[in-house]
Amino acid sequence: MRKGIGQQENNPNSEYKIIAVDDESGIIDSLSVFLKRSGYNLTGITDPVEAIELIKKEHFDLMILDFIMTPFHGDQVVEEIRKFNKELYILLLTGHKDLAPPLETIRRLDIQGYCEKGDKFDQLLLLIESGIKSIAQMKEIRKINSELSDTYEKLEKAYLESIQTLRYTVEAKDSYTRGHSDRVSAYSVLIGQKLGLPESELRNLEIGGLFHDIGKIGVPDNILQKTEKLTNDEYSEIKNHPSIGAHILSSATIFQDIIPIVKHHHERYDGHGYPGQLKGEEIPYLARIASIADTFDAMTSKRSYRDSLPMDVVISEFEKCRGTQFDPKLTDTFLDILNNEYEKIQEIQDRY
Repeated sequence: MRKGIGQQENNPNSEYKIIAVDDESGIIDSLSVFLKRSGYNLTGITDPVEAIELIKKEHFDLMILDFIMTPFHGDQVVEEIRKFNKELYILLLTGHKDLAPPLETIRRLDIQGYCEKGDKFDQLLLLIESGIKSIAQMKEIRKINSELSDTYEKLEKAYLESIQTLRYTVEAKDSYTRGHSDRVSAYSVLIGQKLGLPESELRNLEIGGLFHDIGKIGVPDNILQKTEKLTNDEYSEIKNHPSIGAHILSSATIFQDIIPIVKHHHERYDGHGYPGQLKGEEIPYLARIASIADTFDAMTSKRSYRDSLPMDVVISEFEKCRGTQFDPKLTDTFLDILNNEYEKIQEIQDRY
């Protein structure tokens, strides 16, 4: 059976919805009268099964729950509710303190408090007031977090747009880079998906791939656009772009997780790469993935001094460089994609 009382205007307590569950209708009636005086918005129910279903459908801030009921005791009701609602503030009523559930059960079910039934509800009212204060604080914290999250998202969007502008500037300087970063990003995500990486790391691979060559903004145009073989000095200039890129991104905390990709995508598994000459497991994991994606796109892209390499040559090169230039396990994963899921590679190439 469900009973309800209306809100009292201009009373802050009426903002909070309370549900009381007790199989004794007299207790529900007494609670309704008592709490109405304090302006609370109360729904009273005598059937615990009905209460569980109602809480699934409607929002309540606080629940007052009798412990000894039929067909379920209060702890069993809470057990069911906690399967789908972790936030409901719960106060347990007991006929006698000796009948209360063990403390470990109260903690496990996250029951915020309990008190004995009596002729007066003064202790219960104090617990309700304390609970409402806690609920109000949590609402305020969620509101602040939401506002901070919104501000952070706007800041992140502004930073991303700024770096995108730099990326487009690089692409204007170096025609090869146009489409290259998009494909490296997509290939990296494809490898990450094959490895079963979580969404957060796939996101880092996506953004890291897009901006991995951002440091080329600091490389002279005549070197980027040169069609002949580079001199040693010119090649040294090119080799500075990972460090330049990492420096560009270092001023924004939102890019901290992708800086390792940008800085170390030219490291080699044997330690002969740059800029850090890192070796094996020293190389950040996502950078090792991006390195494979970057090299694959370089081999399969048409350049001014050569055509794209045939796929059998590409596969042969990856097999040959397994364990020297590339992480052997990641190489095996990528070779599996090339040999058995090549249509996914073609989809990326068609897209960009």
